Amino acid sequence: MATETQSDPALDVVAWDLGPLLDGRGEEGVEDLLTEARRRAEEFARSHAGQVAALDGPGLVAAMAELTAVYELVGRAGSYASLRFSTDTADPARGALLQKVRERSTAIRTTLLFFGLEWAALDDEVAERLLAADGLDQARHHLRLERRYRPHLLSEPEEKLLTEKSVTGAAAWSRLFSEQVSAIGVRRPAGAVATADGDGADGQAGGEALDVALSRLASGDREVRRTTAEAVTAALAPGLRTRAYIFNTLIHDKAVTDRLRGYPTWLTSRNLANEVSDESVRALVDAVRARYDIPQRWYRLKARILGLPKLADYDRMAAVTSADEQYGWEESRDLVLSSFGAFSPEMERHARRFFDERWIDAPVRPGKRGGAFASSAVPSVHPYVMLDFTSQRRDVLTLAHELGHGVHFALAAKQGILQQHTPLTVAETASVFGETIVFNQLLARTSEPDSRLALLAEAVEGAIATVFRQTAMNQFEDTVHTARRTDGELSVERLNEAWASTQRDLLGDSVELTDGYRTWWSYVPHFIGTPGYVYAYAYGQLLALSVYQRYVDEGDAFVPHYLEMLAAGGSRSPEDLGRIVGIDLTDPGFWSAGLDLVEAQLRAAEAAARDAGRLG
Repeated sequence: MATETQSDPALDVVAWDLGPLLDGRGEEGVEDLLTEARRRAEEFARSHAGQVAALDGPGLVAAMAELTAVYELVGRAGSYASLRFSTDTADPARGALLQKVRERSTAIRTTLLFFGLEWAALDDEVAERLLAADGLDQARHHLRLERRYRPHLLSEPEEKLLTEKSVTGAAAWSRLFSEQVSAIGVRRPAGAVATADGDGADGQAGGEALDVALSRLASGDREVRRTTAEAVTAALAPGLRTRAYIFNTLIHDKAVTDRLRGYPTWLTSRNLANEVSDESVRALVDAVRARYDIPQRWYRLKARILGLPKLADYDRMAAVTSADEQYGWEESRDLVLSSFGAFSPEMERHARRFFDERWIDAPVRPGKRGGAFASSAVPSVHPYVMLDFTSQRRDVLTLAHELGHGVHFALAAKQGILQQHTPLTVAETASVFGETIVFNQLLARTSEPDSRLALLAEAVEGAIATVFRQTAMNQFEDTVHTARRTDGELSVERLNEAWASTQRDLLGDSVELTDGYRTWWSYVPHFIGTPGYVYAYAYGQLLALSVYQRYVDEGDAFVPHYLEMLAAGGSRSPEDLGRIVGIDLTDPGFWSAGLDLVEAQLRAAEAAARDAGRLG
């Protein structure tokens, strides 16, 4: 592996090819796809509006096949526009194309709204008889789920109005937030070494991309961490009131929609989409909060390892050893593929296509959206993965995480566009599982005590970030959504205090929170684009750890069951997907068992710290 930070020439060409989404027709292909989708949607409406109750089994099968074809056309155009925008949010032409696609897609969805409403209005007995028809394998579970929304649906004119207005409402505000955050430039502190992308993103407003700056918080130099945190806080300040206004607006927009639809809590609609009850989510959150001692115990241990009386917030991700291990792109690719292949040649084969067929965009660039994600695009084409790869070891695990999603999407493509996706509660299972496979491969080939400690520390901190921090973020959302509904618009200081309060609950007295950290809620995209999303990370992490434990217990015999679960996509409920791999999600002790596995990771890290002689 590389021992110093440097530019990686192999990374320069890792850009995705979006041509397959448009059949190689270039940008004009977007217009062709949307025109054809609109034509077919209007024809479908002429044939079926007011007639859904008269459908027989074969008629429903034919109708769903036509709807699927329309959604595929819209999905291809939308995927192209959104993926292209994500790599340069500062380009007005890309933003204009994205907006055009959203407006045209919304008009198409509006034309087809009648079908879902008429389907939900059918008597249960009639619906069940229709659902028994042969040929509905790619739509049956989707159709069942649609009927769960029946108590919350409005009249057709009202539904059309909400759909039409969404493009200039929540979607527009979310895009503005993305553009604002992508444009943030962070001054590089004196003494900080340039990352693998050179000097970050010189095109950012006044400095590096936010993600590049945040990666410096893993530095072994405390002064670099401190000054980086100060620089991030300073960079967040100019647009803070604007982002707070966007957040307030979207919270209120959701409150209005929830009121109109009769959802009893701000989270109920998310839970319904995730196929879980309000009560089960509360049980998850309560179980995690009851074990906040785990992250607090780790941070106290980490302070001892680093020789500090107490960690500050900017120390939480600090490297626990002086070794600054860097991984080049090709080395990272080979490590992930070999790890996947050791588990399953089929899993490796699917993952390798992402590299060979240009399904990945990895370099940090000016204006590129921060973070990492996997997009399913549409089943008729293939998934895509976006990274901001900076050659850190954590980037190797991020690559494994997103490829876990990608392989999941690829295997589930046979379920069709209506059932390819699992609920968010299960969506993180494949990604965390893939990350765990690679982590254990790294650990198995590492014998030097300091290196083992560094790896185990990353595992513990990954679990803390995914299970405990996301739960604290859920509590932040709960606080601000509830307060916005009762007290009106929330000031920046009120948002800051909600963030600080829920972080203090998580960290206790194990970490000192600086004043600057109070504003760091303001760059988190999930709060904006997917309210209520974050608890699904905790759900998925604990589920994935339990699934991986089944693999440890059963060995190779487990592999076919795991691949079967991924291939099922969203064609079954979370409980049914869990049963495929021997997991009972209805067991009240499930969450505690998963948290015990996180605590076992902590004990392993404690032992590694002792073995490395790092406890004084």
